[in-house]
Amino acid sequence: MSERGAGIGDVTSADQLAQGRVRLRSSDTWIPEAMGEACRRAAAEGVVLLKNENAALPLDGSATIAVFGRVQQDYFAVGYGSGGDVRPPYQWNLIDALRDRDGLQVDAELAERYAAWCAEHPVDPEPEWGTWPRSHPEMPLGAEEIAAAAERAGTALVVVGRAAGEAREQALEPGSFYLTEDERSLLAHVSEAFERTVVVVDTGNVIDLAWTREHDLDAVLVAWQGGMESGRAVVDVLTGAVPAQGRLTATIAESYARYPSAGHFGGPDANEYVEDVYVGYRYFETFAPEHVLFPFGFGLSYTTFAVDDVSVVTDATTAVVHATVTNVGSEHAGAEVLQAYVRAPHGVLGRPRRQLAAFAKTRELAPGESQRLVLRVALEDVAAYDDAGATGHRSASVLEAGRYEILLGTDVRAASVVGAVEIESLQVVRRLSEAAAVRPEHAFDRLVARTGDDGTTVADKAAVPTATVPRRERVLAGLPAAIARTGDVGITLGDVAGGRAELDAFVAQLDDDELEALTRGDFTMDSALGAAGNAGALGGTSRSLRDKGVRALTTTDGPAGIRLATHTALLPCGTALASTWNPELVERLNALLADEMAVKGSDVLLSPGMNIQRDPLCGRNFEYFSEDPLLTGRMAAATVRGIQHAGLAACPKHFAANNQETNREYNDSRVSERALREIYLRGFEICVAEAAPRTVMTSYNKINGVWGHYHHDLVTTVLRGEWGFTGAVMTDWWLREAVDPDFPALTNDAYRVRAGVDVNMPGAWRREDRHGDGSLLASLAAPEGITLGELQRTARHVLRLVLSRVPADG
Repeated sequence: MSERGAGIGDVTSADQLAQGRVRLRSSDTWIPEAMGEACRRAAAEGVVLLKNENAALPLDGSATIAVFGRVQQDYFAVGYGSGGDVRPPYQWNLIDALRDRDGLQVDAELAERYAAWCAEHPVDPEPEWGTWPRSHPEMPLGAEEIAAAAERAGTALVVVGRAAGEAREQALEPGSFYLTEDERSLLAHVSEAFERTVVVVDTGNVIDLAWTREHDLDAVLVAWQGGMESGRAVVDVLTGAVPAQGRLTATIAESYARYPSAGHFGGPDANEYVEDVYVGYRYFETFAPEHVLFPFGFGLSYTTFAVDDVSVVTDATTAVVHATVTNVGSEHAGAEVLQAYVRAPHGVLGRPRRQLAAFAKTRELAPGESQRLVLRVALEDVAAYDDAGATGHRSASVLEAGRYEILLGTDVRAASVVGAVEIESLQVVRRLSEAAAVRPEHAFDRLVARTGDDGTTVADKAAVPTATVPRRERVLAGLPAAIARTGDVGITLGDVAGGRAELDAFVAQLDDDELEALTRGDFTMDSALGAAGNAGALGGTSRSLRDKGVRALTTTDGPAGIRLATHTALLPCGTALASTWNPELVERLNALLADEMAVKGSDVLLSPGMNIQRDPLCGRNFEYFSEDPLLTGRMAAATVRGIQHAGLAACPKHFAANNQETNREYNDSRVSERALREIYLRGFEICVAEAAPRTVMTSYNKINGVWGHYHHDLVTTVLRGEWGFTGAVMTDWWLREAVDPDFPALTNDAYRVRAGVDVNMPGAWRREDRHGDGSLLASLAAPEGITLGELQRTARHVLRLVLSRVPADG
């Protein structure tokens, strides 16, 4: 799509009524005692200060502040859709939080005018699914009224608000990616009239920020949607109660057209990922550094830090960086984030100029205080995947010979060389197998880097390698043997939990209907088997299974909280949490969320959302963490560890390459094996290795011609075979009908189970149905149909999940 495009992804509710809003059916407002403060701290640490001229911030408590922008009242606390539709027990907007803070004086006349106007022009509190507002109309204000406010107050605070959501992209139009004329006029008149102008951008998604250089603005901060504590968290940062310390998790370019995906996003049928591994800062730092407004990892503080006494200890493939960070300012505390990048030798594969390899954050340091940080860089984690055989090792992750420079800094642009590791000859780090390659009929050219005659890096194109390995033989070679059936011998799942019986002995008792019931949910959202407002139930979905001790597990939407028909805590959005660069904080927050899950009846939270922020227009970017897979994987792992600390389950999603909402249930993400492995799968790989999630959710979209819920290569070959995942794989809600191209007897559920996808959620094939389609058991007796061993394999995966919630005494 070109820069001229607009309205990408607009849909009707009939087309995209995937889930609908959850209605309150309870007045219970309990949340864990520490949850509010944890949300507030996380939201505050995620606020990114982009500009702060003449020490405009933190605010002087003695000054009067004039607050402009209706979002001061109608604050966007989170994005829309299943990832944000949470009913919090309370919610702080910005104007109320400013008034609540001792020592701050808010211009009452202007605030009262905004309050009255907002009351007369209310926003829709329950917008139709998929037609979310991207912004709200501004209150008209003339230059004279603004000048009059400047007579009463020395500081202006202008709030710009944007929202996005599931089933709808941002649009290249005013009021979405761009400012409206009213907003531009407001900024122009306010910045001219006031001695000091501070702008707060309330958003969950990257928007155009070129205007930050077009107006005389003293300070600009991006307040990623902070959930129920949004207002108080922003005020904490404005006043310095929490020092500004957030760092960007995605590059902000000078214009949308500069993003490498801009011409290949929003296509209804397919998108070619022509930028390949050059996503976000990997592209800009390699080819176009001059087109960056704010680089990846950037963020200002209220103080100044010195990074000294840097030492680098290296061995054959590892570098351990030690550095001392000191707050050398005299007035304010602060926290700093050190980021280590690797600059790999160009080689025959071509490499981005910089790749994040490690990061560490200090505690809050008082003036004069220091902290020693350690960052470990393992070169195998930044190995390149050879999908063409250029190194002589096709389908392998390799380190080509040469000098691997280690760079250290506080953002990708500021990082400088502090050490290096020499690799004398090519090393094969991991021998893998071709998986999920581009189909020959879908071949396209991808961006590659080559070295120019003058030694600089030059952009070029090369054909994407296409699939050569037949799927059929791979699938047949991996079919599991069946467990001999015993019939019901009285073993319960409690016996397995208590160590009195083996799981296989329990599975041997199950008949066809019981095995089938374990492969799908209870057909509908808001299942009667779970807490009101749930996303669906799985496990003990039949009476006979429950009689054998298989309890039904309740799933609930996330990641912004627990989507139920009762009040639950509304957490900061994914981008806000990642902008903290603080995995420990994210883990603590999600441990509190798990405590709330246990009380309110959620067994499986559909969280974290961890797709890569490939393009800034993607409607669900607010749910996701970053354009970088390492940061994504570390934040996802922290989320999973927090949720699963007490036997509950997290469900990372959407596996994989779910990078747009436009026609998401049919769109084909066409992406090279190399980009898949280095960018779009890497975060999931890190999460699986570091946190062992009990479930994973597939995506709606196709990946190189195969829907995620049928993708044997991704689920069985990569997720289970290469990464050792042992949990249950579930689908996103409602699937597309299809026939297995290699086994015509397999359709729909049978096709899915052979691919290794265990559970169809919520279970029915059409939204209005309360039953399955019979495709699974119908294929059991067919030539090359589903096998008993495959059904039992799926049963084991699901039952292991259920066992995490079954007490040893049954």
